[in-house]
Amino acid sequence: MTPLAYLALVLALGILAQWLAWRLKLPSILILLAFGFGLSLTTGVRIDDYLERETLLALVGIFVAIILFEGGLTLKFSELREAGAPVIRLCTLGVLIAFGLTSVAASYIFGWNWRVAALLGAILVVTGPTVVAPLLRVIKPTRKISSILKWEGIVVDPIGAILALLVFQVAIAGGVQSASESVFLTLGKTILVGIVVAIALAKVIEILLRRHLIPDFLESVFLLAVVAVAFAASNAIQEESGLLTVTVLGIALANQKSGSVRDILEFKENLRVLIISLLFILLSGRIASEELG
Repeated sequence: MTPLAYLALVLALGILAQWLAWRLKLPSILILLAFGFGLSLTTGVRIDDYLERETLLALVGIFVAIILFEGGLTLKFSELREAGAPVIRLCTLGVLIAFGLTSVAASYIFGWNWRVAALLGAILVVTGPTVVAPLLRVIKPTRKISSILKWEGIVVDPIGAILALLVFQVAIAGGVQSASESVFLTLGKTILVGIVVAIALAKVIEILLRRHLIPDFLESVFLLAVVAVAFAASNAIQEESGLLTVTVLGIALANQKSGSVRDILEFKENLRVLIISLLFILLSGRIASEELG
């Protein structure tokens, strides 16, 4: 199968999965995963046959950054009046509990050493907007519950990435005491770079939009480019700070007073559906049947 035919088939299956999910009132992620596995099993073709691993990971990283930025654009501080305390508990205590239980379970059930088990626990604390948003669309909970889950799903993504980085540093150092200094330094640098870069960019973008220095037809693609550059630049300065940068950037723009992001958000929502459709089919298609056994 040629790369063009494969990509066209992935796109068609992704949109078909979204339509079936809408018709059957099911979370789209379930159908997307099934289509991804099915495509790999029936054709024997995976995205790895066409792209090198580093290139694929870079594309996935930018896609996730765009999704988190779009998610950040939907987060209003006014929602935290009702949902603030539960969100904080989910993103702190919830993350710690999930991390601890998953790590212990992986260690006892699979017999893994603590380094691998802890790294798995750090990765699995993440829920993410790619999973939460399709579920909310189907379940349609109350406004308060929806706000809580929306905030948690978006904010916990960079938290999980940072936690995985810290756990990895502890693992290669051989213990918490050996890595304590580097862990605190990494945590501080990651938070500092993520917040400072995001706030600075948000201020510049706000000025450009307020003074109409970016024409309407370029606003969405301009921000798309900014997100990609911010993600790459932050990661170049400090590893795994890019997701925090784009999330904070989206939240900052959503809550600024001088300009509207409604049209930009509509474009990003459509783009999110497309990206999620492609991501889940491509990534699930990378898993071979023998690996599931």
